[in-house]
Formats: sequence, C-alpha cells, structure tokens
Amino acid sequence: MPLDHYVTLGRSGLRVSPFALGAMTFGEDPGSAGCSVEESEKILAAYLDRGGNFIDTANFYTNGHSEKILGDFFRASGTRDRVVLASKFFFNMYPGDPNGGGAGRGAIRRQLDETLRRMRTDHLDLYWMHNWDRNTPVEETMRTLDDLVGSGKVRYVGFSNVPAWVTAKAQTMAELNRWTPLIALQVEYSLLARTMEGEIAPMARDMGMALVPWSPLKNGFLSGKYRRNVQVRDSERAKFVNAPTESDFKVIDVVGQIAEQHGTSAAAVALAWLRAQPGTVVPIIGARKIEHLESNLEEVTLTREQIEALDEVSRPDLNYPAPLHGELRAMLQFAGTTVDGEASGVYPPLLLSSVRY
Repeated sequence: MPLDHYVTLGRSGLRVSPFALGAMTFGEDPGSAGCSVEESEKILAAYLDRGGNFIDTANFYTNGHSEKILGDFFRASGTRDRVVLASKFFFNMYPGDPNGGGAGRGAIRRQLDETLRRMRTDHLDLYWMHNWDRNTPVEETMRTLDDLVGSGKVRYVGFSNVPAWVTAKAQTMAELNRWTPLIALQVEYSLLARTMEGEIAPMARDMGMALVPWSPLKNGFLSGKYRRNVQVRDSERAKFVNAPTESDFKVIDVVGQIAEQHGTSAAAVALAWLRAQPGTVVPIIGARKIEHLESNLEEVTLTREQIEALDEVSRPDLNYPAPLHGELRAMLQFAGTTVDGEASGVYPPLLLSSVRY
C-alpha cells in the first residue's frame, strides 16, 4: 500500500501512513546497530518524499541520539507539523536514580520534558508506555497521561509490550472516568511471532485500538537475507541475534517462494501479510540503509491462497484458553442453530462429552 494512503489509528481522528518509520537505528551510540546522522536523514527524506508521515522512536534509542536526530531534522526542514511524531517512556535514562524511569507521575513528566527538549518540539502526537511498570498502579499512569493530553504536550497515548489484562483494565478505567483512551498497541508481531493473536489482538479490535507491530521482519529473518546453508555477513543485527531455527526456516522458505512468484522482496511479502490481518495493523519498518527502506516498501498484493499458505506454515501454538475457544467455536458451528450469530439451544450430548474440563 502506498505511504500516502492514510488510515486512522484506532478509534481516533489521527491519520497515519500504513507503515510507520522506526528510528531505533538512528544514531551511532556505542554498542548499538545504528547508522550515521547523514544516513538517518536520507532515510527520513525518502520516507517523507513517498508520502510517509508516521515516525516512531523512544527516549532510550541510541541513548537519546535518535530523538535528537529527529528534532534537528524537523527543525531544519520546517516540517514538524506535517508529521506524526511518536516516542516512548519507561526505561531509566539515569542509572542510580530510582525515579529516573518507570510509569509513575513524576517519572513520566520528567521523561516527557527531556524528550521534548531533544526533539525540539512542544508536543508529541503519540506517547507510548514502552513496558509495563509492575510497581506503579495503572490508574496513576493513565491519569497522568490524561493530564498531559489536557496540557497540550501529548495528543494521543498508547501502550507497548503490556499484558492484555493490564491493557484492558487501563482502557476500561479510562472509559469509565472519561480519561484519554489508548488508541494503539505496539507489539511484537510477524509471521515468526504470532502468539499475541491469542489475547492481545482480539482485545485490541474489541476495544478500538490499532496494532503497530515492531520487528515485523523478526530480526531480519524475513528480509530475504537468511537462507538455508547461507552465512549472513552484511547484517549488523546478525551480530546480536541467534540464527533462525528449523521451524523459522519453514516459514522463511514459503515467504521466499511467494516473493519469487511476485518478483518482489521477501520483506514486502512478510509486510503484506501483516497488513492483511484483521483490524488496523500499521507495521513499523526499520532501516540502516536507504536500500533497506526501498525493499520494505515494494508494493505487493497477496492472493487468498498465498495468505492461507502463510497462515498455515506459521500457525502458532496459543496458550489456554485460546485453543479451547477455538474448539468450542467449531463445535457450535457443527451443532448448527444460531440466532444473530450467537449459539442457541442446548449443546448436543456428543459435543459436551468431547469438551475437557
């Protein structure tokens, strides 16, 4: 899908490109797999030239350098108000200070002020909680985020890497108290990471939240670089991750076959599968080189048969109670009678006897 075919993010009026540009690789902090300022700006310019408008980063990416690169770029170009800038809070930027990170009231405000300073702006369009803070009541976090929206420093809010039950509690609390609701969830999601389909994905659809997948190519495994019996030598990420497993390669093989059928990249196929999933799904694409971005943005439309083949080879084992729900749903369909899509009547004895409690 072209970057200028915008979608609304969750239950909101915020319009974003169908692919976000991740800035985790912007900056050359020691120990990171980042790229230079010059290459970062080339990637940014190419994304924007194609109509992209959704940029995602975090306060601790390349130790704050990512946010600074973005701030300098948009200040120099004068295009800040034409993009959706998103960043995250949670990780402690000040070791030794117990309140230097987390999701408490003071910590959030302090982290936001530092982010706004580095990004040279007076507001963020979207502010994510980067991880679940088990030590802070979620109502404190949600009330603080609501206050920040009221102050004008933040426009919308979302969660990242948070359990479904915590997210559901937070969203329900926001709705009952008329606080600012969550409009999106940033989650790990790809053909090689589908377990979030058990709880998080159906919750998000039901509660009006979009999904914004990170690592949609699973550490580059779905980029086309990884093949059986081939050593990957030109990937910085390969230095930090283990090689694909045999089960990974089964998926990689099918992705590669479909890419050949379309004459496109494996990355484009993997991303097209994500975009074909139910609800609003806006993958985050990352790049250390301009050619990585171009490969990710190749346009491809998968056939129904190709989507089904990818679904089957990558089908995850979901935790209880997801398998039970699937089994019961199939049983009810077999039983037949429904009213308005809901099961009616008594389960046949044969079906009841097959259910394990």
